This record gives sequence, C-alpha cells and structure tokens, in this order.
Amino acid sequence: MATLLLFGGFLLFAALSVPIGIALGMAVMIVIIFTGTVDLTFMAQGLTTAMNSFPLMAAPFFILAGEVMGRGGISRRLLKVADVIFGRFTGGLALVTVAACMLFAAISGTGSATVAAIGSIMVPEMINRGYNKGFAGGLVAASGAIGAMIPPSITMVIYCVTAGVSITALFSAGIVPGIVIGVSLMIYSLIYSKKNGYVGNDFSYSRAEVIAIVKDGIPALLMPIIILGGIYGGIFTPTEAAAVAVMYGFIVSLFYYREITWRDISDIVLKSALMTSVILVIIGTSAGFGRILALERIPQLITAAIVGFSSNKIVILLILNLLLLFVGTFMETLAAVIILTPILLPVVTNLGMSPVHFGVMMVINLAIGFVTPPLGANLFVTTQIMDISFEEIAKAIIPFIITMVIALLFITFIPAISMTLPTLFGF
Repeated sequence: MATLLLFGGFLLFAALSVPIGIALGMAVMIVIIFTGTVDLTFMAQGLTTAMNSFPLMAAPFFILAGEVMGRGGISRRLLKVADVIFGRFTGGLALVTVAACMLFAAISGTGSATVAAIGSIMVPEMINRGYNKGFAGGLVAASGAIGAMIPPSITMVIYCVTAGVSITALFSAGIVPGIVIGVSLMIYSLIYSKKNGYVGNDFSYSRAEVIAIVKDGIPALLMPIIILGGIYGGIFTPTEAAAVAVMYGFIVSLFYYREITWRDISDIVLKSALMTSVILVIIGTSAGFGRILALERIPQLITAAIVGFSSNKIVILLILNLLLLFVGTFMETLAAVIILTPILLPVVTNLGMSPVHFGVMMVINLAIGFVTPPLGANLFVTTQIMDISFEEIAKAIIPFIITMVIALLFITFIPAISMTLPTLFGF
C-alpha cells in the first residue's frame, strides 16, 4: 500500500508539472499521513541529514565555478584553442564544437551550462557556414551532455554521496568514458560532414597567431588541470577543489580576461544560489523518498525480481541500461540518481560489478536523458539559443543518441575503460 501511494503520488504530481523536488516531498507526506508507519518528523529529519554532508558542498561550488567560467570569457578562449587544433579538418566546426564542450565540461560539471556557453557561440557560426540547422542543434545538445559525464560532474558527486563511493575514484573512472563519448560524437560528425560536404576552415593560422591564441587560452586550459591534478595528486579533496575552482575562476575572469566586473558578481552568485537551491530541495526530499523505499524493502524485492528474471550478467546489465535510459527520458537526473542508486546498487554488486563502474554507467545513461525527448533539458536549452522548434531538434537528435548508446554499451561491458585509471591511482 505504501509503495503504491509513494510512486502513484509522485507520478501524479510529476504529471501535473509540479517541480520534481516538491513532488517527491508531497508523495512522502502522503505516505506518512495515510499509513502512519512513521512520524511527521521523519520528513524533516530526512531533509536535514541528507544535506548535512561535506562532500555535497562540492555541488554548489562547482555550479558557481561553471557560472563564472561561462560569463568570464573562458568558453570563447577554449573555442579558439579547439579551432586551432580541429578547424582545418572536414567538418571542422563540428569537431571544434565537440572538443570545446569536452573542455568546458571539465570546468562546469553541468550539461545545460555547457550547451548555453558553447552553443550560443557555435550554432550561429555553423549555420553561417552552411551546416544543417538540425545537425548543428543536435550536435550541441548531445555534446553538452558530456558535461555530466566528465569530471568534475555534479551528477557524479550526488551518486558518490548516495552510494558511499569515493568521489576521487569516480572522477578518475569517468575521464576515459567521457572521452570515449566525445570521440564517438566526433566520428559521427566527421562521417556526416564528409557526406554533406562540410569542409574545414579555408584559412590557416600563422605560427604567431597560434602562439597568441594558445597563450591567451592558457589560463582557461589550466582550470581542469588544477582541479583534477590537485585531486589526484592528493593536494586537496574534491570539495576543496570546487572551492579552488571558484577562486581561480573569479581571479582569471576579473583580473586577467576582465570580462566580468565586481557588479556582475552579485548576479552570478544569485543565479548559482537559485540553481543550488533547486538541487538541495531535490536531494532533501529524495532522501525521505529513499527511506520509505528502504522501509518497504523495495530494493530487495527489485533485486530478487531482476535476478529471478535472468541469472545472465549480460542480460541483467542490458535490462538496467534500458531502465536507466527510460527513466532518464522523464525524471530529473539528480532525483533519479538518489532514488535508483539504493535500489539498483545491490543488483550490480551481486553480479560482482564495482560500484565505481556502475556509477559511471548510471551517470552516462542518465546524461543521455538530457537529450532524450520528451523532457531532455539540453533540447530545451538548444531551442532557446537558436531558431528551431522542439519537434525539429527532437528528430535531429536521434542519430546522436544512437551514437552515444553504442559507446555506452562498450563502457558497460568493458570494465577496463572505466576502471584502469582508478586502479592505476590506487583508488
């Protein structure tokens, strides 16, 4: 009865367009009121304890760092550096877009921010160069999803807090898979561009121009090196790295590039605080949701049902991938991580799968949900930055989704792609 009320209430409120965090909390309150299995203070305790986490502090810091990077001119410098490297090849602008999104993802940690920062610059340029509008929009939306896959990823932070996994270990595990997804998108873009005659830049940079562009982009390129190098070198924790990223971003944007002023800081902080508040509400109410699931023994029941359906590891992992891809189409990513991790983690650990490897698999699955209709967040951001309907972008994104799913299957069934770096670093 409690399970029916919990999921039924949540789906009803979600269908009524109630914000995800509020819908989760209301579903939990319905269960508490109608079943009386726990006291009303249960909800308040869940809200408090879920957010009382030192590793969780990394999320608002990375959000703030990403906002500073987007406003401080760093995205433009990354684009110029990527253009120097890839611009002359067939489909050069497409390759530059993917490369720039990968670089910006290693700074911002979010998909939507990556789409907004890179897409607003690259989409108009691609259209001016004769690229198909649907292809340009689909490429930016898909490449932006890498923001959740490559560390420092906010989605990864939330998974680690929920699963009790080392953030440093998952960050190191996500590097190669994120690159695999990016390279896969580049390969598809190259094939599509060659088929449609999208040539590279019709000019070449002089040695002096290359040096000047790289020199100007060095502070931007140092950002992921400082963050990830500091974490893996044991200089600071991921949470401390997020705070360092904020300070570094402000210093570079204010005093080196000078593209933001002191007056801009209040607006940047306000936008970051609003985004953080949404995430914290989801985390807090999801904790109560997860506790009700635990009391009803839902994780154990689902584990038994999946294992009972098949004992074949490949079949089970395919089922989990399909489930996560489906959930990603309609559920907010962070809520999905918090709700599904306690349910699915016992299933994969019984198969002998590392929680770190599963974390990479889950994050990539749900990140693909950023570009999967009907609720792909990146698709809506893309429609806002270019003159294209949601129907057009939803159709154009299909080949990119197929490309990412193929790469996902390699990542799922070849553990070495994810686990080689954590093993080398000793995590």
